[in-house]
Amino acid sequence: MTTQKKNLSPVPYIALLGAVLLWSSSFVAMKIGLSHFDPNVLIFGRMLIGSICLIPLFGYLKRVQYKAGDWKPLCFMAFCEPFLYFVFESHALKYTSAAQAGMVTSLLPLFVGIAAIPFLKEKISRWMMAGFLLAVAGVIWLSLSGETTENAPAPVLGNILEALAMASATGYVIMLKRLSFRYSSNFLTAFQAVAGAAFFFPLLFLPTTVIPTHFPTEGVLSVVYLGSIVTLGGYGLHNYAVSQIPASQSTAFINLIPVFTVFLGWLVLGETFTGQQMIASGLVLAGIFLSQKKTRPASQAS
Repeated sequence: MTTQKKNLSPVPYIALLGAVLLWSSSFVAMKIGLSHFDPNVLIFGRMLIGSICLIPLFGYLKRVQYKAGDWKPLCFMAFCEPFLYFVFESHALKYTSAAQAGMVTSLLPLFVGIAAIPFLKEKISRWMMAGFLLAVAGVIWLSLSGETTENAPAPVLGNILEALAMASATGYVIMLKRLSFRYSSNFLTAFQAVAGAAFFFPLLFLPTTVIPTHFPTEGVLSVVYLGSIVTLGGYGLHNYAVSQIPASQSTAFINLIPVFTVFLGWLVLGETFTGQQMIASGLVLAGIFLSQKKTRPASQAS
């Protein structure tokens, strides 16, 4: 059995931090966009803009060495995320606050960590599991210490939908990790954007989809930001990092999303950021640090 070579470079971790910051900002941007556009319209616009931004890379993408039969895992990856993920998340943000939705993302490392054992043959150390649990405890505290506002009319429903988004993201991360051994992060990011636009286009014709008749500047800018900066920048940085380090380690950084989201929600949307939330955020950071602690095998001691 082959194992992935350890990457001691800080670059993948810096890339992960960048991706997490961009994804955290996406909760705020989506909250703004959903106040102007139907969820299906917003996500299709996001994917379409992401696809258009990839046009300069078309020459490079044509040189990708496709392997027969890979359309199945590629489509499964894109079906999990962006399709299912954004269906659940866009509707979740109609019912819960950006901060609470960000909190629920702490479930992803646990989901992926468990799924990585049978599917990726990765091992989860006691330090990593302890860090996950500590971070989850901090995230739960972060959520419970928040105040209910009119931006969260049905937080329980919204958080359940966000949890389903995390379950979808688990399938995406596992399949992405397997495909990253054969395809570059640029190609996988491009495939997600184009496939996402294709998946969401038919949803525009559903009778429940509200097609906009006017396009407020604030709403348009949020869609452009989501499609260009978050979709390409966030997924590009994340996909690169996942190709360099174990999936279970990379998803540990997802626990930073609620910390960043609470701060951005306070800064942009005026959501409350209390002293308790600051302490809880510190607990999340401690969990992230603990989950990255390496256990040195006894056979390697000198």
